[in-house]
Formats: sequence, structure tokens, C-alpha cells
Amino acid sequence: MSQYSVLIVPEPEEGGYSVHVPILPGLHTQGDSYEEALANARAAIAFHLECLRAEGEPIPEESDAPRLTRVEV
Repeated sequence: MSQYSVLIVPEPEEGGYSVHVPILPGLHTQGDSYEEALANARAAIAFHLECLRAEGEPIPEESDAPRLTRVEV
């Protein structure tokens, strides 16, 4: 079983959370709660990987997790 980093971003204006998967560009999902967003991320990643396998494309693997850092500007 592989692990993928996900970025879960609160969306205060729309409500809920958006999800981005840095190693899988273009893969985005969302959820009304943090838990739903995380569950949707798991499902979206699984489906995306299934499609890549079906098309004979390589499966991306993270060698090092992305780092989220705050900077003062």
C-alpha cells in the first residue's frame, strides 16, 4: 500500500475543504468536513491510480514528502 501526501485547505467562504495531491497534478477533490475531504482524497487517489494502471502509465511514488512552511513577508 502506497502513501501520498495530501494538502487539505479550509475554504471559509464556500465552506468545507479542498484537497490537492502534489505528486498527482490535476487531482483535486473536496469535502464538507475534514473527514469527508480525507475520505474523498483516498477514493480519488485510488481511482486515479487505477486509471494510470489501465493505461499502462507509470505510478508516481513519493521519495520525500512535500514540506509546508509558513514565511513572513
